[in-house]
Amino acid sequence: IGEPLDNFDNVIKFFNIISSPNGQNMSLRHFSLSTCGLVDKINELKKLKLQLTLSISLHAPNDELRSRIMPVNSKYGIKQLIECCRDYFEHTGRRISFEYALIGGVNDSLQSANELADLLKGMICHVNLIPVNEVKERGYKRGTRQSVEQFKAALEKRGINATVRRELGADINAACGQLRREDNISKH
Repeated sequence: IGEPLDNFDNVIKFFNIISSPNGQNMSLRHFSLSTCGLVDKINELKKLKLQLTLSISLHAPNDELRSRIMPVNSKYGIKQLIECCRDYFEHTGRRISFEYALIGGVNDSLQSANELADLLKGMICHVNLIPVNEVKERGYKRGTRQSVEQFKAALEKRGINATVRRELGADINAACGQLRREDNISKH
């Protein structure tokens, strides 16, 4: 689908129409805006004080690891992003949601959980833990159910609300991150 904040003006136009009495008259509290963390655009968004839930694709507790997983981190580091999210909450009063894809052996250790808890300490937020969907071309593997539950428990022990996202579609390669073209080319 792409990064919504790269299409900022049209996204805002949509939210204005959908929430207008002349449109669908829907409360924006029912909407989440997902982003990889474009700090400059989040700063623009906060000034509008829309009652949206901001959903940040975080996926790592430190810059070194996040830069390996998400190239956008080279432009907007974690410290800058988290400060921006705290400021977003101050302007809007809306809790931040952080998406964290758990990749076995990469970002799912108890050390990563504790680093994440330190990073989010004192913040009104929620962490959605997403066991990664395996994609053969990427080499990422899903951790064990036990490692996922231990990660969640470590966050909760430190006062961070967390949920493990329900998994759908992985059995048919249709889950998040799995959609792609597969060619079956036979050799003659």
